[in-house]
Amino acid sequence: MSDTKSLCMRLHQPGTPLVPETRELPYPGPSQVLLKVRACGVCRTDLHVVDGELPGISLPIIPGHEIVGEVVESGLGVRWPRGTRLGVPWLGLTCGQCAFCMTGQENLCDAARFTGYQLDGGYAEHVLADARYCFELPEAFDDAHAAPLLCAGLIGYRSLQMTGSAQRIGLYGFGAAAHIVAQIARWQGRQIHAFTRPGDTRAQAFASSLGASWVGGSDRSPPVALDAAIIFAPVGSLVPAALQAVRKGGVVVCGGIHMSDIPAFPYSLLWGERVVRSVANLTRRDAEEFLPLAVQAGVETEIERFALREANTALEQLRAGRLTGAAVLIP
Repeated sequence: MSDTKSLCMRLHQPGTPLVPETRELPYPGPSQVLLKVRACGVCRTDLHVVDGELPGISLPIIPGHEIVGEVVESGLGVRWPRGTRLGVPWLGLTCGQCAFCMTGQENLCDAARFTGYQLDGGYAEHVLADARYCFELPEAFDDAHAAPLLCAGLIGYRSLQMTGSAQRIGLYGFGAAAHIVAQIARWQGRQIHAFTRPGDTRAQAFASSLGASWVGGSDRSPPVALDAAIIFAPVGSLVPAALQAVRKGGVVVCGGIHMSDIPAFPYSLLWGERVVRSVANLTRRDAEEFLPLAVQAGVETEIERFALREANTALEQLRAGRLTGAAVLIP
């Protein structure tokens, strides 16, 4: 490679802005690829990293785990040729040997390492990734529109799978993940009820435009009992609210990696064989199933582009709830 240096946006201390820095390009080792980043989505998990709300952050760290990149160098044993377009998701590495890894639950591996959290991510011009955890992306999506599929899409899909055959589904928090899963659910013939921040008419109009049967604030009750609810907003008080909205035998899925404390609630909300469960991370199988499905369903990701150096601005826009869909950084 002619270039030996690359721009990145790095976090040195939680609660402080990302710092633009120039770093030496890393060289891929066995099973690794060096990618030139074409686009990187901005995820709410990035906010949790930047704010120090997750344990065990490897500092300093380059955030970003919705990465679309082009192979520029490959290490030993990599099958992807130079020029291949790959997606790099949240799950960056697992041990491959524990009981979780051996039974299709690699997302629960205790030794797992995650992109933009323990491994440098995609808020950069280049990123180093383990090729075994990367995926070729459907040609139907350009770089910027493909980026949100790699976490918002995958976590949304995994959360939807946890609802089983539920027909009436409530989505609490209508952002990047919800706007993708709503399209999948509608394509599958399900009915969507969208809950937003009270008074957020822009998000409610967005949900309506994607076919939601009912939209309203999270302080309201839906007009019918729900079969299931998925909570994407990191607000613990939504758990008892969602339990109150689902029918007996219904499931409430918590789709985020971090959530504020869940307040005490009466057992009567849980009784009737209602279920509360979390979704943790993702597996490579999720990507293998979801990416072709996104093409079949005609998913259209709503994005707002930012330059790489505008990463702090994009994070603040996400924090303030000013985005419709997903923010994407373009190096």
